[in-house]
Amino acid sequence: MRGSTQSATGSSDISGTGGLLRVLRLRDATMLVVGSMIGSGIFIVSADIARQVQSPGLLLIVWLVTGLMTVIAAMYYGELAAAMPHSGGQYVYLRECFGPLWGFLYGWSMLLIVQTATIAAVAIAFAKFAGVLLPWVSSTAWIWKVGTLGPFSLWFGELGPYTVGLNTQNLLAILSIVALTWVNLRGIRFGAIVQNLFTYTKTGALVGVILLGILFANPAALRLNLENFWGTPTLSGPASDMDWIVLLTQIAVAMVGSLFAADAWNNVTFVGGEVKNPERTLPRALALGAGLVILLYLLVNVAYLCVLPLAGSPDATTVFGRGIQYAAEDRVGTAAAEVVFGPSGAVIMAIAVMISTFGCNNGLILAGARVYYAMARDRVFFSQVGAVNRHRVPSTALWLQGVWASLLCLSGTYGQLLDFLIFTVLLFYMLTMIGVFRLRRRPGTEARYRTFGYPFLPILYLVLAGFIEIQLLRYKPQYTWPGLLVVLLGVPIYFLWKKVGQRPA
Repeated sequence: MRGSTQSATGSSDISGTGGLLRVLRLRDATMLVVGSMIGSGIFIVSADIARQVQSPGLLLIVWLVTGLMTVIAAMYYGELAAAMPHSGGQYVYLRECFGPLWGFLYGWSMLLIVQTATIAAVAIAFAKFAGVLLPWVSSTAWIWKVGTLGPFSLWFGELGPYTVGLNTQNLLAILSIVALTWVNLRGIRFGAIVQNLFTYTKTGALVGVILLGILFANPAALRLNLENFWGTPTLSGPASDMDWIVLLTQIAVAMVGSLFAADAWNNVTFVGGEVKNPERTLPRALALGAGLVILLYLLVNVAYLCVLPLAGSPDATTVFGRGIQYAAEDRVGTAAAEVVFGPSGAVIMAIAVMISTFGCNNGLILAGARVYYAMARDRVFFSQVGAVNRHRVPSTALWLQGVWASLLCLSGTYGQLLDFLIFTVLLFYMLTMIGVFRLRRRPGTEARYRTFGYPFLPILYLVLAGFIEIQLLRYKPQYTWPGLLVVLLGVPIYFLWKKVGQRPA
């Protein structure tokens, strides 16, 4: 590994690397973790998970395993962050542990689809729930319709169809991206203030959902869920003689939604060059933020099960009859609020989700641009992206990210934008966790921050993530192979970049 893994002298000073400012404290960093994680997923994905696992017990296990993996990864990323407290975070860890090519592939994937598609999906979720308050905001209210592309039949599955164009829903999504990009152009302090405000608000909203679910528990829903707590697991695909393999596979495939909902905890590492005393602050922020969100997510799902039956019917005429599995447009949070408050519950929950998604995207936009900034500083991306404005933020990187995320808003729905994400995200998480082993073997690291449970916990994470990746390749190839192809496409791009003279430092 290169020498830049050494913490720079004076890393706690006001001046960060490359003209950035070290101004973020523990509270700001923790709120960035929490705010980036809590978005739209927790209000939506439990419906799809419930349809796949078919039992309340397995629904909670999916979230428990997701939480275990998230907290393990966050703790060990804290170790990497303490050793390499620089802007770019995970990009830097991969570059230092495995070489410039691997760092580039991560940054390439982040810009092309992982970070920007997540921003686009969360923005569309914001606009989707805004439609509850503003009926003219709709995916069917077209302003300019280019046409429908696909479906495309490929050897690994069918993709699409994708309806491309501008409607009132994705227009509002784009406007929200532009607004938040502008906010973050005003400086890291201003962006952090906005992030903290929205994070406090939406964390309070989640606590409210938990309290309402427990205080206004529906006896009929509780009885139905307890009677069928474990259900009968089923899995479409090749039959297996070992029921426990079927069960584990079912849980792994169902975890796509929960992993997405719990993702983005690593975004705080991207702003490592703007955190005060990063060697202490980053590990603490990662552990505190990820742990708090996972606890809230588990309790929210318990609250859902207290109010709604898991099993339902898509043809039911009542919210209760549709249950968690068939909540309208998968909006489980809205369905739970309607049971408690009646029709006004939909409005209350729409406002809560809008606050949640808006704050989530602020964190994603703030942090993501630092990856492309770090790539430019390493001369593996356009040099202009490495520039900062008078507020000492990477303005070109912010606009580049915002423009591409806005274009992605025109290309698909919420679900389609998430199709390619999780397989690719887990792939890089696994590679980065392997980097922990390489860091531990490097001479001179004895005095650095160390996480407990080594090597058992990193190995456990790699086993769990590897099993999920294999099952996704088997049962959801149309969602996984395209993500892998995006990563591999970066290899010739990297060597082409080197060939034209943009050599890494």
